[in-house]
Amino acid sequence: MTPLNILHVFRSPVGGLFRHVVDLAREQAARGHRVGLIADSTTGGERADAALANLQPHLALGLSRIPMSRHLGPGDTFAIAHVMRRASQTKADILHGHGAKGGAYARLALGSRQAVRVYTPHGGSLLFDHGNLAGKFYLTTERLLMPRGDLYLFESRFSADMFRRKIGEPRGLVRIAHNGVSKAEFEPVETHPDATDLVFLGELRHLKGVDVLIEAIARLRQNGRAVTATLVGSGPDRDMFHNQADALGLNDLITFKPAMPGPQALRLGRVMVVPSRYESLPYVVLEAAAGGLPLIATNVGGISEIYGPQAAALIPSDNVEALAKAITGALDGGPATKAFATQLRNGVAASFSIDAMVDGVLAAYGAALDALQRNGRR
Repeated sequence: MTPLNILHVFRSPVGGLFRHVVDLAREQAARGHRVGLIADSTTGGERADAALANLQPHLALGLSRIPMSRHLGPGDTFAIAHVMRRASQTKADILHGHGAKGGAYARLALGSRQAVRVYTPHGGSLLFDHGNLAGKFYLTTERLLMPRGDLYLFESRFSADMFRRKIGEPRGLVRIAHNGVSKAEFEPVETHPDATDLVFLGELRHLKGVDVLIEAIARLRQNGRAVTATLVGSGPDRDMFHNQADALGLNDLITFKPAMPGPQALRLGRVMVVPSRYESLPYVVLEAAAGGLPLIATNVGGISEIYGPQAAALIPSDNVEALAKAITGALDGGPATKAFATQLRNGVAASFSIDAMVDGVLAAYGAALDALQRNGRR
């Protein structure tokens, strides 16, 4: 492929979206493309600063960080103008917006006629429903922005189907490129000598089902089994989960730790638990599976796409009894638990590598560029 000028736009440099952009930008640069980033300057903290500083030498088109509000506000006008200016300065061939805000900014950059405007939701507006005022607003806004997109690039079939169901059929090209993990992440996870039975890694919010996990641990204690857990992360519901564990008398079984890199967190438990009520295609599942760590996950989002033929092992979300039963089975499973983890690892190795992800994204860019040329925009 002829080297491209690629500008990624996203709001908050945290979580799976941030990891996706960092991995994608680094690998695109390694393949000879010129890459730049635009991100929010008010979120992310020291971890984001360090990650971006490490990435910056690979960014031929540079990095700019400006204030981006979570919700609609006057600052959006300034942010859109900044994206337009950067697209013009860098002669962007690809303007790739990630998340609701990044996607909106990329599609509203009116001066970038020659650039392919790409949108990857990463959840974002898809988390809303039409049943409330906020949902109606955001989903209607998405529908109004649809004609401005040239390429809708989803990380899972689940997200693509949800977009069609909640918003409509995209006007541009639609492609799916699954998230991927690096070769280094397929090294077996070596659990810490003091590891707890379980580990959770993610944002501490209701959507992630942490309250269900805490209830399941309480249920197991009532049945005479003390199961220990380490909950790693931060988020808006952290205090609520602390209070829940305290009220249930589980402070001797549950340890809360701040956010940390995935490989470090995975060593803190013998079984990873993903009790989410909603996911798209979560990196935490890919990371745990790649490292051969036994895994319990709910049947939500694109997790079944990761599990493939093993998807029958997924449990229903928001179900304390099912989660407690799965925890008991994983901890008592012995060789069967390890064999299942090995099979899952092999499946992820075959289908969810970073190379496959980047190949898919670049192929989608190429198809969209060809379409623009046929339509006389290039």
